[in-house]
Amino acid sequence: MNAPLIFPRKAADAPIRFSPSVERLDPDEAATIKGLIATMRYVNERTFADARHAIRSVHAKTQGILEGYLEVDAGLPIELAQGLFAKPGRYPVVMRFSTVPGDILDDSVSTPRGLAVKIIGVEGERLSGSEGDVTQDFVLVNGPAFGAPTPKKFLPVITLLSKTTNRVQRLKKLLSAVMRQVQRAIVSVTGQPNTTVATLGGQPETHILGETFYNQAPVRFGDFIAKISVSPISSELAALKGAALNVNGIPNGIREAVVAFFKQSGGVWEVRAQLCTDLNLMPIENAATVWPEQLSPYRRIGRIEVTRQNSWSEARSSVVDDGMQFSPWHGLAAHRPLGGIMRARKEVYAAAKRFRAARNGRVIEEPRQKPDLGD
Repeated sequence: MNAPLIFPRKAADAPIRFSPSVERLDPDEAATIKGLIATMRYVNERTFADARHAIRSVHAKTQGILEGYLEVDAGLPIELAQGLFAKPGRYPVVMRFSTVPGDILDDSVSTPRGLAVKIIGVEGERLSGSEGDVTQDFVLVNGPAFGAPTPKKFLPVITLLSKTTNRVQRLKKLLSAVMRQVQRAIVSVTGQPNTTVATLGGQPETHILGETFYNQAPVRFGDFIAKISVSPISSELAALKGAALNVNGIPNGIREAVVAFFKQSGGVWEVRAQLCTDLNLMPIENAATVWPEQLSPYRRIGRIEVTRQNSWSEARSSVVDDGMQFSPWHGLAAHRPLGGIMRARKEVYAAAKRFRAARNGRVIEEPRQKPDLGD
């Protein structure tokens, strides 16, 4: 066996201070972003033609919608008391659990899971495009790094996947079964799953509520730079970590499991930040790099708590799926998204929002207070 990598601690491991110079734009970035917008538009058009209703081009299937509160911890050290987390506070939140594809598939096509968190009532200097709003969004996936390092590397991957939109589900189910076997072999050898294999249907069939979610690409964290994670810590949720969930023959099995859980119990998640301490080992422009936790662990900055509730209904779906957008560019200037993947998301998400609003005849806007989810 290979010896584990050891990252010695040293005085220089203080958090890297944010500077605009940490970003390096690719000369072809504008053209790449146009390609990404066109690809996502293709997915939107295909799914709209099928259902006559516009859905998201990624993370289209909602597996649960929750309302609760974020409590920012008191007494945080200065390097963590930054931006939204600079002082204790309590904010309403909306949480949306999802699965990755841009078309609505049976859950036996096993793909990565997502969690989008919208925090409401956040005051402060805003990011460009969100002036006047009072929300802070974190868009997360159940893996610590993105599936491609840069927008240019991501474009051919998403272009290939887009061609499978609305193809026969039976073939996708067969591929997913094969990819799960491939993933098991990869994990047995490397100790960790492969992101690309997961995207092709190789996500292990486990309970979505046991997952830890990561924003995958860095954000400004006030004076510093960080990645954000949300991890279940209440005993009922923590017990679901790695728990098998057989959804074969149950098209909406993940959603049904989430509904069943929150009818019986509330839940608590810990919000954590991983500070960048080394720009070589924790790069800004390579979103596919897992930042070593040996160098800088994820540290608690707050907690999200929800009570028992109905986690999915047509009314909730109408309010959140059709009336809201989740974007890392909704937020404070103190949490500006960083790196090529994050820069691309700004324009790609905005274009997708315009498509959904126009096709569905809906206004998509940011809430200014705890929303009425129609219950």
